[in-house]
Formats: sequence, structure tokens, C-alpha cells
Amino acid sequence: MTFVLPKDNSYLIGHEKAEKLFLDAYQRQTLHHAFLISGIEGIGKATFAYKIARFLLTSDENQTADTLDISPKNPVFMQVSSSSHPNFKVIERGYTDTDEKKIIKAIKEGQPLSDEQLQNLKKSTVIKVDEIREINNFLSKKSFNGTWRVVLIDSVDDLNAASSNALLKILEEPPEKSILLLISHQPNKLLATIRSRCIKLHLQPLSKENIGVLLRRYMPTLNEQDIQQLSSISGGSIRKALKYASNNGLQIYHNLQEILFKGSSFRLSKACEMADLVSSDDDIWQLTIELILQLCADMIKSGEKGEAFLDCYQMVLQSTRDVTALNMDKKHAFFKIIHGVTTVL
Repeated sequence: MTFVLPKDNSYLIGHEKAEKLFLDAYQRQTLHHAFLISGIEGIGKATFAYKIARFLLTSDENQTADTLDISPKNPVFMQVSSSSHPNFKVIERGYTDTDEKKIIKAIKEGQPLSDEQLQNLKKSTVIKVDEIREINNFLSKKSFNGTWRVVLIDSVDDLNAASSNALLKILEEPPEKSILLLISHQPNKLLATIRSRCIKLHLQPLSKENIGVLLRRYMPTLNEQDIQQLSSISGGSIRKALKYASNNGLQIYHNLQEILFKGSSFRLSKACEMADLVSSDDDIWQLTIELILQLCADMIKSGEKGEAFLDCYQMVLQSTRDVTALNMDKKHAFFKIIHGVTTVL
């Protein structure tokens, strides 16, 4: 699989409407100082935010532009990709103290970690208030070449109470010619005062056709049947589609269908095999829960037994919380979930 980080990715599809809204505001010179970019996980919100950032950082070249696209060969694109542009700052969860020491040690030894190695390190659970306060220091400095200063927060869902209030103060008194791009997977959980100070750019889930295009691009060895099935079960998220393709997700989905939709032909032995599998591997557990939730969501949308499947959806979520919070046995939780879903079916 081709692994492309948002900061390096010049390819984005499915969000043309949001791109046009931003570009129209730019051309009318009515850009707001903060944009809340929301939508489900894995649809390209960060890629979209980086696209806006690169466009603004080359805005002197784009006065009459009809697209946000910037060539990967453009020096600004390369500076953003290498996190070296003086007018661009990214705020995200920092690494844990232990893994931060690993990064520093690698740099001192002249062997900095690759992007893929960094992806495997652990990060703290929240964006801390001191990390948000870094924005004040960044925005207090004079803009390089007098162009836009751009701050990207990925994601504002990771703010705690203190860092949320610190961000609110910045949004209340934004410096001139500066823009904050706030990424959120669950905007309704943010402070209402933060939401009210932003222009909303809500990105829709990707269509099955778009998921198919992206799968062919990033995993060209996939066959068409798998592409169609992955596009159907990924819920509009290319991240999920890629994860399912790389982690035997289709086989797990087919196994779940055999268990859930067999009716009187239901085989307990098959469910026991599946329970052993999900209880032995955290990644398979998470993937299985995602697929069951997606199945429930599809049934809710179909309108058939919608309310019952909504209850099922909530039951699955509660069971997964119990596994984490109450140390509930995964095998027991799996059988509880299977029983709940098959009862409705």
C-alpha cells in the first residue's frame, strides 16, 4: 500500500463543493479568520486543510486562481511537507515523554526517524494548554514576506478544558492576515463558543465511486470485486477501506455475515472461532467492532427495523466501553453483541 501523509498529499477528491466555498471567499476577499473543517474520520479533512494552507502561503501567486491546487514541485509545497515554512504551524498531540526522548536521541545521532517510524510512536491523549499557547508566540512574530500566517490544529477534538479556553482567547482576538484551520471529527462536542467563531466547512463521506478511485490509486493490486466490497463496507471513509484491505477486513466481514445472517442455520462453532480470534488480538477486535457498527448503521439507513438497530448500535458501543473501562472479557462481550444483533435480525 502506498502510504501518503496529508502534508505530502496533493491528491484530493470528493470535496469539490467545500473547495469552491473557500476559493469563492478568497476571491471576494471575505476570508474569515478561522475555519472548522469537520466530518467523519478518514475522508481527507487533514489533506484538505493542508491544501488550503499551501494555497494561502502562495497566495501572492494565486490572485486569480480558480483552484486550490499547488504543484508538489512548488517550494512552498516542499517547505510545508518538511515542516519548515516560517508562516505555517501545526498543532497536534505531542509524543509521550518516553517516545519524545527517542526522537531527540535519533536526531542527536544524525538518524532522524522516518514518517512511518513516527507514526508508530505513542502520543499523549490530549493537546495540552502549553501547546495551544505556542500559537500566540507564533502569531506575535512578523509574517515572513508579509504573506498569510496559517495555523492548523489536528484535531480540536483532542483539546482539554484548559487548552479549549486558551484557543477561545485566540479566536476572540485574531491577528491580522492570519487563519486558523481547525479539524474536528465530532464538532458537536466542542465548546459552542469555539464553533460560533468559525466558518463551518463540513466534508461529506466519500461516495463509493470515490472510494474505488482512491483504492485503485493506493492499492493497485486489489481486484475489482474486493474494491467494490470495500467501497460498500467502509462507510465513506478511505482510511477504513485501506485498513480493511490491509488487515483481512473483508474476510472478517464475510465471517460476521455467516454468523449474523444464517438464521436457523446458525453455527455456534463458527461464532466460537470468531470469538477466540477477536479476543486474542486488539486490532482484530477493533476492526470487528467497526464492521458490526457499520452493519448496524447500514440497517438503520435502510429503514427496516431502524429503531431496533439504533438500540443495537448503542449496545455495541456500550459493550466496547465496558471492555475498556470495566475490563470486560472480549469473548463475553462478543457473544453479547452477536446475540443482540441476531435477535433483531
